Amino acid sequence: MAQVTILGAGSWGSALSHVLTENGHKVRIWSFSQKEIDSIMASGRKIEKLPGFFYDDSIEFYNDMGEAVSGSDLVVFAVPSVATRSTAGKYAHFYTKDTGIVSVSKGIEEDTLFTQTQIIEDEVPGAVTAVLSGPSHAEEVIKDLPTVLVAGSADEKLARTVQDTFMNENFRVYTSNDIIGIEVGASLKNVIALAAGMSDGVGNGDNARAALITRGIREITAIAVAMGGKKETLNGLAGIGDLIVTCSSVHSRNHQAGLLIGQGATYQEAMDKVHMVVEGVYSAKAALALGRKYKVSMPIITEVNKVLFDGKDVKEGIHDLMCRDRKAEG
Repeated sequence: MAQVTILGAGSWGSALSHVLTENGHKVRIWSFSQKEIDSIMASGRKIEKLPGFFYDDSIEFYNDMGEAVSGSDLVVFAVPSVATRSTAGKYAHFYTKDTGIVSVSKGIEEDTLFTQTQIIEDEVPGAVTAVLSGPSHAEEVIKDLPTVLVAGSADEKLARTVQDTFMNENFRVYTSNDIIGIEVGASLKNVIALAAGMSDGVGNGDNARAALITRGIREITAIAVAMGGKKETLNGLAGIGDLIVTCSSVHSRNHQAGLLIGQGATYQEAMDKVHMVVEGVYSAKAALALGRKYKVSMPIITEVNKVLFDGKDVKEGIHDLMCRDRKAEG
């Protein structure tokens, strides 16, 4: 039995708290907001972002980070990607070398082009990090529906610890040492999912969505390999697996936001209607910058950026993707 602290009380961190308590671990959840904790307790431990579900009675809630992480075997970063650096900066004061750090957030930092674990390592000197990722929606995990992910770390022992801590009959976890490939796949798939949603929003069908998924994984793989990741990682759960579910599931906030944009909403209006953080919006500029840095052609990601931030008409953006110059597939 392990002591695990989850930083962040969003839908994904909350669903993972369910997995961990089912596995018999002691779980604490830290929130930056005492008001959020008070609301949870006043509601009878309802999970606000997963209606109909409740936190296990054994879970402890903290607003004081030092108390939350004290004595923990694993600390799970489950905050929105835009909050990872500030959260890691707070955590640095309490980190001990005996604690494993697991990131379950997805995103590339716009200013530095760092992945989530790179941000944590930048803020927490000497930290040993892992990532847990793959095709997984909190709405299904909380129901104990079969889910398969991959735990990645340069430290094989930590990857296996994450595997052993989270894995059960409904939640299968593989291990990998390709943390770059996993994190790039996890981040950039959200941008492709926005494009798939936009395509659906303007009235295109399954054929167009399948094309965007297929060409999208090519863009993601190209940039991941250029950064030192492995092609086979992107052919697996953290790449094509995560991309498929994010581009097609009714639970996908990125696809839903893209759909609204395709129907005429601005990205801010779309995010307001989704009522949750849309990571693809925050990763889009960073994804484009990565493509330029590594000299990788990224036509889908380029058009998404033009629609989001340059005022380009969404129908024109989708049209321009279809009317690119003739070329061989590759």
